[in-house]
Amino acid sequence: MMEVQRKQVLDQESLASLESWVQKTATKLVQVNGQRKYGGPPPDWTGPPPGPGCEVFISQIPRDVYEDKLIPLFQSAGRLYEFRLMMNFSGQNRGFAYAKYRDPQSAAAAIRSLHQYQLHQGAPLAVRRSTEKRQLCLGDLPAGVDRERLSQVLRSLSEGVEGVSLKFGKGGKRVTAIVHYSTHYNASMAKKVICEAFKRRFGMIITVKWFSFSSKPRQDEEEEEEEEVGETFPATKGFPKQCPLPPCRPLDRDRPPHQEKFLNLLAPGFSPDTRCPSPMPRVDRTPAPMDAVAILLRVCEVFKVGPPLYELQFLHTGSNGFLYFAYRVMIPGFRFPYTGVAQILPGTSAPLLRSEVQRAAAERILKHLTQP
Repeated sequence: MMEVQRKQVLDQESLASLESWVQKTATKLVQVNGQRKYGGPPPDWTGPPPGPGCEVFISQIPRDVYEDKLIPLFQSAGRLYEFRLMMNFSGQNRGFAYAKYRDPQSAAAAIRSLHQYQLHQGAPLAVRRSTEKRQLCLGDLPAGVDRERLSQVLRSLSEGVEGVSLKFGKGGKRVTAIVHYSTHYNASMAKKVICEAFKRRFGMIITVKWFSFSSKPRQDEEEEEEEEVGETFPATKGFPKQCPLPPCRPLDRDRPPHQEKFLNLLAPGFSPDTRCPSPMPRVDRTPAPMDAVAILLRVCEVFKVGPPLYELQFLHTGSNGFLYFAYRVMIPGFRFPYTGVAQILPGTSAPLLRSEVQRAAAERILKHLTQP
């Protein structure tokens, strides 16, 4: 019990120190998709983004250490372009981060000077060059798949696709695709959504993994593959006290989405079925109406753009007891994802909280689509 209380005090002290540092230095930190990011680029940056070999992978970070200690430390090795600290649902760091420098020389200096550096006694950091993987391997594709068509589909599902190459097995029955992305971040995002999107959109089960030139990945590559953009929800015991969920705000369910606006949102080259009806079918008002998530899914089915893919990230608990979540909703045929923040009362379980955040996000998207 005493150990738990001591840890809570340390966590509060660390968070207070972080908040004070952010205010004093006017540093801007942005939390999105399971990570908190500085820079990319930072203020007053001139020139293009850094190329390959400029990023280091930092592991074995104490869980109560934050950017107020880490960023100044890694800035001592050279000019930082970006710093990303991976975060979990509870607000602690996940023990690893990425620092991207102006040039490979600065990254090498960080490795030399900060590998085995002890922020806490007996807790040395591990700093090594990041593998910066940008290629995905898509397996179990159907025979006769067309490279250009596959490229078009992948560009509608993810950002930063630079090229696609196909590899054929014996007899042309086994087809794999190597997809090249502009950044590791874009590749990570794609890795998260492609399998589910192919299953729902085409009824096709494929495999997606990092492409490696070696049959046996190095230990540091395996550690880096722990990174997933987005964080899973913890057990219910981690939530604040239970209280009933708020009622869903009413929707104008008889109002169809504005078709011209809807079509303008589609990604370049994406063609929905022109035979689909222009208005949304009327939904009778019944004692058990469809919720916003189901309605949005139905809208996407009508226009044949693919099902919405929800990514949720816990931000913090407000002083009013509400939980604040960031959401990012990707509709495969749309140009850009929908992003925002939802304010939710704590529920009795993680699945209920997840459904409430999804519902709030779907409501806002439907409201946007029904406006001329």
